[in-house]
Amino acid sequence: MRARFLTALSPLVLMALAATAMAQAPASAESAKPQAGQMAPGFKLPDQNGKLHALSDYKGKWVVVYFYPKDQTPGCTTEACSFTENVFAFRKAGAQILGISVDDEASHKAFEKALAGNAKISAENQKAIEEHGLPFPLLADATTETAQKYGVLMKRGTMTIASRDTFLIDPTGKIAKHYDVTPDKLDNHSADLLADLAAMQKK
Repeated sequence: MRARFLTALSPLVLMALAATAMAQAPASAESAKPQAGQMAPGFKLPDQNGKLHALSDYKGKWVVVYFYPKDQTPGCTTEACSFTENVFAFRKAGAQILGISVDDEASHKAFEKALAGNAKISAENQKAIEEHGLPFPLLADATTETAQKYGVLMKRGTMTIASRDTFLIDPTGKIAKHYDVTPDKLDNHSADLLADLAAMQKK
């Protein structure tokens, strides 16, 4: 009788364990991170002001698509400040910067407002942000679809976020270079991108 009970119970226990494992599994991307030479996955997302931006809008230009984990966190603030300070150098190189996280538009707008008072940004650029907003869009991937396409969706504790990855896209729409932006690379990331961009444009 006991053996029969355990036999009947086993499938139920296995199903429960499987469900628990699935619930605890990290969010995984539906595809691998696109690498150099591959076409960049397309997207159409709203920015901090509700304006839609499609990757195809920037065809014929170099595009820096940088994914970041969370608005108003230390590393993400450092990265946004660095891109802001170097934005004119990117414009001179003919490159458009697009920041993407899974935060919504309201969160991005609050992040923009906070950056206007950040000491890592020059007084001139702080004033420009106050008057005109950030000099590049922060795109809201609230559905996480774009993060999944780029293979950067991940789980951190109870939060689903985008990992800190940057994709440099050439004027034909192909990935020119992928950057896994680890903490030790964060401070120089913007400058490294500009150096790589200059080298690629000389070829």
